[in-house]
Amino acid sequence: MEYKALLFCFIASVLITPLVKKMAIKIGATDKPNHRKVHKIVMPRLGGLAIFLSFAIGLLFFFPESKFTWPVFIGATIIIITGILDDMKELSAKVKLGGQLLATIVVVIGGVQVEYINLPFGGQLEFGYLSIPITILWIVGITNAINLIDGLDGLAAGVSAIALLTISGMAITMGNVFVVFAGFMMLGSTLGFLLYNFYPAKIFMGDTGALFLGFMISVLSLLGFKNVTLFSFIIPVIILGVPISDTLFAIVRRVIQRKPLSAPDKSHLHHCLINLGYSHPETVLMIYAVSALFSLAAVIFSQATMFGALSVIALLILMIELIVEMTGLIGKEYKPILNLIKDYRKR
Repeated sequence: MEYKALLFCFIASVLITPLVKKMAIKIGATDKPNHRKVHKIVMPRLGGLAIFLSFAIGLLFFFPESKFTWPVFIGATIIIITGILDDMKELSAKVKLGGQLLATIVVVIGGVQVEYINLPFGGQLEFGYLSIPITILWIVGITNAINLIDGLDGLAAGVSAIALLTISGMAITMGNVFVVFAGFMMLGSTLGFLLYNFYPAKIFMGDTGALFLGFMISVLSLLGFKNVTLFSFIIPVIILGVPISDTLFAIVRRVIQRKPLSAPDKSHLHHCLINLGYSHPETVLMIYAVSALFSLAAVIFSQATMFGALSVIALLILMIELIVEMTGLIGKEYKPILNLIKDYRKR
């Protein structure tokens, strides 16, 4: 049944996206090129509206009776409205954050929150009053992380699709029916849009899409892995390794450069790869591959012993460090491990 839902939303997205493209051009919701952006011509955005409409139709048709359906739908609608207004009028960071917080509060009231974690050696870690702020921090953080990687044709949609496939697949093994259906419907909607968004893109998802994808991925990962073991709680962090690490290093970079955290720059992972000489599609496919590696690591991590799980984490940290040094994600001079290897070879 879940595969029918995926196909339904995929077809809906394929049919709705061209209509949204026409509407975006008609109302002037377009993305103009500037010094921070890669594209050279004016592009229609609001593509995220097509992803949302396809998902919403599927959700209300296939899964209208779940206790999470309406909180998620209402929260997603608030996010979409925030994104549409931003794509049309470029809202301030405070107003955008306000919309995200309002949407998050709706789903938290609807029961989406982490209440406790089962510890590996017995007992539970109760979050108590911290449950709500931790949940809000996670949802808002992941929402903005997906938004930050939306810098190349098909990048955010493809990375999100990989994350959604992993979350949905793991939810099957856990028997979480709502996450399975919602995840596959989001996957179908995203892939349908990706047909128009991969290089060379015919439409951008805009903040409408990036915020919606980030919001839904954060909510589904919480629903899929909440109230589980300490190590299992790390799984969604691994699955979302690319947007999370890119966001963390963007923060580090701005702190080092003494810039405001909200200041835009052109030093994200996709920018760094392009600066190294890779083409637009090559860069996107490389980041897809890294995202797939993170998702594979999450699956292995979920089935591993404690020693195996710790080994996976250690290897991921090493991989991230090497990517940071090779791409210059923090700075061109930051290469401690590569310099160490270089010095060793000289001996």
